[in-house]
Amino acid sequence: MTAPVLDTDLDRAWEAVTRHLAPTPLIPFHHAGLDVPVYLKYEGAQPVGSFKIRGAIAALTAYAGQPVVTASVGNHAQGIAYAAGLLSVDATVVVPTSAARVKIEALRRYPITLVLEGDDFDGAERHALDLATAGGQYVSAYNDLHVIAGQSTLLTEVAADLAEDFTVVVPAGGGGLLSGVALAARRASQDVRVIGVEAAACRALSTAVSTGHVVSVPMGETIADGLDGNLEPTSATPGIVRDCGVAMVSVPEETIRRSVRELVATAGLVAEGASATTLAALREGLVPADRPIVLVVSGRNIGLDLLATILGEP
Repeated sequence: MTAPVLDTDLDRAWEAVTRHLAPTPLIPFHHAGLDVPVYLKYEGAQPVGSFKIRGAIAALTAYAGQPVVTASVGNHAQGIAYAAGLLSVDATVVVPTSAARVKIEALRRYPITLVLEGDDFDGAERHALDLATAGGQYVSAYNDLHVIAGQSTLLTEVAADLAEDFTVVVPAGGGGLLSGVALAARRASQDVRVIGVEAAACRALSTAVSTGHVVSVPMGETIADGLDGNLEPTSATPGIVRDCGVAMVSVPEETIRRSVRELVATAGLVAEGASATTLAALREGLVPADRPIVLVVSGRNIGLDLLATILGEP
């Protein structure tokens, strides 16, 4: 089991992340059609186009220059690659052969060792763990206390921008971002309700939360590839999500696709499938509208062909 994430870990992560990254914008979303304000926390504005850079900088700073190994379908890989260059750390990144081409090509621009292995995230992760046993610190995209602490900085930024109580809606795959947000929410001066959103096709986290332990579940087809994949057996995130009282919901594929299109059409924001799950949850009526709402739009790294197809759908 991963060690507990302590308040001191959150403090060190905040110091590391804010040293290198500017806050991302909190954008009013005037097309929500609700009586309460709705905001978009747009992590597409990060240098690598997603929130993953937060956890990567926090983790590589904490590991103090050790060589690292990781596995990812793309965004965590780019975060590690960027942070490795920034902090002069040797990094090996394992990506499944099924990863989006746009993400693989982006990784080739960084000074890392890139390995394409496995048909899916689970296969890539197994290979990366094997490589780490031969030398290197494995940095999980979600089951690493320093990564989780780094992701907490997103909520800390939001809490600094909003004076009142609010609800924050967060995409949920392995649960690293959701866990970090939930831990930071407990330290906020406001009352912060946290809702985690899964793609209906990929419900590993909510299954682990409800059963009390990690179990392997089937993964269906989804454009929310950032939420795809099962959890490490020792993953700490289900326990954090449960202990923090996070509500878990899931959204269907057609609503995710419509939400990608809506974010472009009404907010002018490019969002990958995982990012659009939060708006999808709002449109499915899964988010209470009794206080201001923050939708985390977690990344913009969607393939142009897929985006063009979705934009052309009725």
